[in-house]
Amino acid sequence: MDAHEARLFLENIRDKKIDIEEGVARWQEMSYVDLGCAKLDVHREKRVGYPEVIYCPGKTTGQVRTIVQAMLTMDANILATRATESQYEEIRKLCPDAVYNSLARTITVRKKVMETPDSYIAVVTAGTSDLPVAEEAAVTAEIFGNRVERIVDVGVAGVHRLFNKLDVIRGAKVIVVAAGMEGALPSLVGGLVDKPVIAVPTSVGYGASFQGIAALLSMLNSCAGGVCVVNIDNGFGAGYMASMINKLR
Repeated sequence: MDAHEARLFLENIRDKKIDIEEGVARWQEMSYVDLGCAKLDVHREKRVGYPEVIYCPGKTTGQVRTIVQAMLTMDANILATRATESQYEEIRKLCPDAVYNSLARTITVRKKVMETPDSYIAVVTAGTSDLPVAEEAAVTAEIFGNRVERIVDVGVAGVHRLFNKLDVIRGAKVIVVAAGMEGALPSLVGGLVDKPVIAVPTSVGYGASFQGIAALLSMLNSCAGGVCVVNIDNGFGAGYMASMINKLR
């Protein structure tokens, strides 16, 4: 509901063209749809610029199907994260255009073309093992209308590989860096660029990496300015934030 629609709606209640109880019911329908297993926030894209995203773990295949079925009636792109192949097969019955990215574990449905800035997002991985998290960030940014450049396997164990890609990285408006082990790569990148760096600690590493806690603490303690940190393995959060930054005017 935009400002004009909201004003008209309230005026109708004031003028008693709509009674209060009916108005409350309509207002709830405008803001969310009660699906039983979930309350779909249909107003979110107008409110914050991006539609609701489905986080699949903990949901049954039937629940994911119900949510997607409702979202298909809306004029919005659909993104489901951490999805299984069986969940995708069920969604594909509803929508043959649905796409499954097995590396990122995402389901996407493109219902509309979003305005894409001339600038782009660089998604950088320290190692090949960090790719699932980085790809989740890349897919998230792309479904929200961004161009993404992927730079793979340029971690600090062979830093010369990073230097060969610096032109592409420096050309981005915002940079996502996914790294496990000791999590040093975001600090290194942060000291070489004049753009914001979103650091994503991954759970990649041996015992003392503590499933990503070592990388998380390393990134939080970065001495490079302009580095912010999302949660362990949170590629979605990094891609979402990168999209918001990339679309700033």
